[in-house]
Amino acid sequence: MFNRNRCLRRVAAIASISSLVTGCGLLSPGDPDDEGPIVVGTTSSPSTLDPAASWDSSWELFRNIYQTLLSYPVGATSPQPDAAESCEFSDSSNKVFRCELREGLTFSDGGTLDAKAVKHSIDRIRQINVNGGPAGLLGSLERVQAPSEREVVFHLNKPDATFPFVLATPAMSIVDPDSYPADALREDAGVVGSGPYALGSYEEGKRAELVRNERYKGFAERKNSAVTVRYFQDSAAMVKALRDDELDLTYRGLAADDVIDFQGKASKEEEIQLIEGTGTDINYLVFNPKDPWSGKKAVRQAIAQIVDRAAIAHKIYRDTVDPLYSMVPKGLTGHTTGFFDDYGEPSVDKAREILTDAGIDEPVPLTLWYTTDRYGSETGLEFKELERQLEASELFDITLKSRPWKTYVEGYQKGEYPVFGRGWSPDFPDADNFIAPFVGKQNALGTPYEAEKITTELLPSSRRESDRGNVVKQFEEAQDILVEDARLLPLWQGRQYVAASRDISGAERSMDPSTIMMMWQLSRKTSW
Repeated sequence: MFNRNRCLRRVAAIASISSLVTGCGLLSPGDPDDEGPIVVGTTSSPSTLDPAASWDSSWELFRNIYQTLLSYPVGATSPQPDAAESCEFSDSSNKVFRCELREGLTFSDGGTLDAKAVKHSIDRIRQINVNGGPAGLLGSLERVQAPSEREVVFHLNKPDATFPFVLATPAMSIVDPDSYPADALREDAGVVGSGPYALGSYEEGKRAELVRNERYKGFAERKNSAVTVRYFQDSAAMVKALRDDELDLTYRGLAADDVIDFQGKASKEEEIQLIEGTGTDINYLVFNPKDPWSGKKAVRQAIAQIVDRAAIAHKIYRDTVDPLYSMVPKGLTGHTTGFFDDYGEPSVDKAREILTDAGIDEPVPLTLWYTTDRYGSETGLEFKELERQLEASELFDITLKSRPWKTYVEGYQKGEYPVFGRGWSPDFPDADNFIAPFVGKQNALGTPYEAEKITTELLPSSRRESDRGNVVKQFEEAQDILVEDARLLPLWQGRQYVAASRDISGAERSMDPSTIMMMWQLSRKTSW
C-alpha cells in the first residue's frame, strides 16, 4: 500500500539484536520523506498520555514524543545527556546531582524548556502521586532546585547511585508547565513535549501518529520523517496486518506460534524478517495480602510449590520464553534461582504438607485475574494452564477472570484482585529495578508490600555503591526475602522478537537497554 520496493523481500533473516545479518549486497537508508510514515504494530497500547500517571508500557510512546534529561543513545548501557548538556553528582556521597540543560531548548509548540520546566515536571509527579504511578521511583528525592535558567539541582535524602537511571526513564519526561497542571493530570489526547517526534493525532487503543518535531534538540538522529503506531487487541490481527502489508514491523505481542512460523521459514521465500535477541522482560503473579486466602503465606507457598514453569514455557510459549525462578532476570548482576533452590521441582505432596501444617484441609478458593490485551494472545492460555495445574492438585478451586488493560489497571490499583498477572519491562538495566518497584508502601503494583529490611537496609546499602558489580550480596539477600514471603511469583523471562518487512532497516538498533523502541532508528532500504 506504500509503493514499496518488493525486490528486497526474498529471504527471511533471523538475527540477534546486537548483530543483524543483512545478507549479500549493500543496503542504504533512503530519503526519510520518500514513502510515507513507517507503520509499527504492537499489542501494548498506552494507559495514559501523561507521564505523571504512568509506570507501565505507556513509556514506549513517551520515549519518542517527550524528552528526558538523560537517555540512551544507540549502544549505550548507562544514561547519557539528552535534554541535558551535562549531568553529574557534585558530591562524594551521591546525594547532590546537578544537570545543565542544552541551550535554546523549546517544546514542540515553541514554549521555553528551561530548568523551571524540569522542576515542574518532577515536582508534579510527587504532587499528583498517582497510586501505582511513577512517584515510587522518586523515593530518594528530597527536593529539586532551579537556581538558573539552565541549571537543575536534585537533592537526595540518601545516597542513590541509581538516580541517573531514574532520570533516564520516560516517567521523568519533561512537560510544559503551561499545558500540564501542577496538581492534576492532563486528561485530553494532546501532548506538548520536546522529543524527536510530536504527536500529530491519537486514537485511544487504535493508533498514534508521530510526526517530526522540527524544534527537537537532542542526540537522536532521525532516519525517518514520521511513524504511525497501530495498537491491536490480539497477536493474530497484528500479524495478519503485517502479512497484508498494512504494517512495516511489529513490536511486543508476537504470539509464540508466529515466532515459530517465522523461524521455520528462514530458508524459504518469505517477505518477513525475524529479529531475535535476549530480553529482560519478566512475567509474574502478584498476591494481594488483604485477600483472606492469598494473604496467607502458606497458600502462596503452596502455589509456588505446585506451579510448573517449564510446562508453561514449553506448552504455552513453545520455548520462546525461559522459566524464571527469581524476580531478577538472567543476564543481570544479582540474578539467583531462589524459587528453584527452595522449592525444587513441582510437588503436590509438598504443597499439601504446607497447607496441612497451616491448618488448611479444604480446597482453597482463589480467583486469578489477567489482562486480555497487553502481553499477547497466549496470556489467556497461560492462565488456563495455571488453573489446570492448581486444580489438578485438588488443593485449589480456581476461578479465572479477565479485563482489558485500561480497566485491569484500575482494578489492581484498587486492590480488587486476590491474585493477578503482571509483566515487567525494566525501567533501567539494574537488579534494583526488579526489586525496588515492587516493595514499600508505594509501588508499581498499587499493593503495599512493607518488606522493611529490603527498603530500609538492603536497597539503601546497594545504592551507596557506584560500582554495580559490588552489590550482589544485597540483592541475593533481598531475593531470599521475596522467596520466603512468596508475595511475588516469577514465572518466565521473555526474549525480544521483532518481525519486520524486508525493506525495513534499523530495528536491531532501535531498542534501548529498557527494551523500549526508539522509533527514530527505523528506515526503509532503497537500494540493493
